[in-house]
Amino acid sequence: MPRSRPRALPFTALLALGVAAPNAQARERVDLLLRDVTVVDVVDGRLLPDRDIAVRDGRILAIEAHRTRPGYRAATTVDGNDRYVIPGLWDMHVHFGGGDALIEENANLLPLYVAHGITAVRDAAGDLSASVFQWRDDVAAGTRLGPRIFTSGPKIEGIGSIWPGDQEVADDAGIDAALDRLQAWNVDFVKITDNALSPPLFMHALAKAKARGMTTSAHIPMVVPVLEASAAGLGSIEHIAYAWKAGAPDEAGLSAKVASGALTAAQAWDTVQASFDPAGALPAYRRLAAHGTAVTPTLNGSRVVAYLDRDDHKRDSYLQYIGPGLQATYAWRVERAGKDDAAAIARRHARYERSAAILPLLQQAGVTVLAGTDAGFLNSFNYPGIGLHDELALFVHHGLTPLQALQAATVNGARFLKQDAENGSVAAGKRANLVLLDANPLQDIAATRRIRAVVLEGRVYERAALDAMLEQARIAVSRQRDVAAPPH
Repeated sequence: MPRSRPRALPFTALLALGVAAPNAQARERVDLLLRDVTVVDVVDGRLLPDRDIAVRDGRILAIEAHRTRPGYRAATTVDGNDRYVIPGLWDMHVHFGGGDALIEENANLLPLYVAHGITAVRDAAGDLSASVFQWRDDVAAGTRLGPRIFTSGPKIEGIGSIWPGDQEVADDAGIDAALDRLQAWNVDFVKITDNALSPPLFMHALAKAKARGMTTSAHIPMVVPVLEASAAGLGSIEHIAYAWKAGAPDEAGLSAKVASGALTAAQAWDTVQASFDPAGALPAYRRLAAHGTAVTPTLNGSRVVAYLDRDDHKRDSYLQYIGPGLQATYAWRVERAGKDDAAAIARRHARYERSAAILPLLQQAGVTVLAGTDAGFLNSFNYPGIGLHDELALFVHHGLTPLQALQAATVNGARFLKQDAENGSVAAGKRANLVLLDANPLQDIAATRRIRAVVLEGRVYERAALDAMLEQARIAVSRQRDVAAPPH
């Protein structure tokens, strides 16, 4: 049964979308022509059927009404046969790490992102910053296959952080020196976390980064009210549980009780869970939106760990693409979860479900939602590439529309990183980072998995090339396993 087609937009509307007139630049030379596709407008949620997309020098030259005879001389032509084109996907929370011995295994993850339609990633810190800086430059120069990398470099933490690779600071001067180094490395944002950093230093880091015009991202200490951090200029909250606390009744009083020792952090979370009221939380989330603080929920990673009692993931087919060293880093979360008794398992199930349930509230309040996976080392069975599609499925499962989920993985990320003038949507003049899908993602978000081709900076990789990337990753992992295997 043929699908119904939306009414064609008038010529004036096409101009507003940056779409060229049908006869403009006819027979002009282009590098790539995608013919007879339906463009998904992720900004407004409209479908633009029967379009040809002309690409030259890595950018979209024009989007025109489809014609039987091509209007351009193209070096490469892909017949879309009315398939759907979306912007390249953005994974806004990934990690590279595990120590120098795993540099190669981490580098081998980059093509996995491309093979799954992900053309940009936001690296949220690890212990391989020097390598990540080099990969960022190599990808930008076109000498390495991978998504465009935006990175925080090493994150800011207190003395004695449990995380390797951090910049550990003891005082205000240490914050200033850390920010100096990050600016010298030309990082794309600043990551601040709560493992060992004192609340005063956390707030000082936010203030100093804001004064320098640097975008921030954070895990918020339990003793710091979320709305205070947001008002201080926090750019994004990583992991939805930290945002959940903002909606608790008397969040400031709750934080004060933790600071005074009247409540432990675990007791505070129990209080949040028991007292949370969606209607009361909505005004607080509106304040987050008013301050411009985004939220990266990272639902998939939390879900995997929460339900390890039901699925140990030992038979996941995707493990064939993950190196043995990286797989070994998964063990610590698995071992910790394995120590939980029935009551602890029930608590982690409930915490995941109740925190994930605020996602539509955040959307309703106007908070910018960023799709990120937390994939990489340490985070068990949370896979680079396919994990973003799992994340989008969870967004819809927990109450977002397919369009809202798709926006979280495209235009929202580009806007957050101030890259939306050139990225995040399909329009003339923008970078040619595109995904050709077999089905309509506005009807079913699972369509993002049905990838026919990926265009990365103007170069097209059709299905056979994407499958070859996956096969090369599998072969590399197989060889690494052979090397790591003990002799008989």
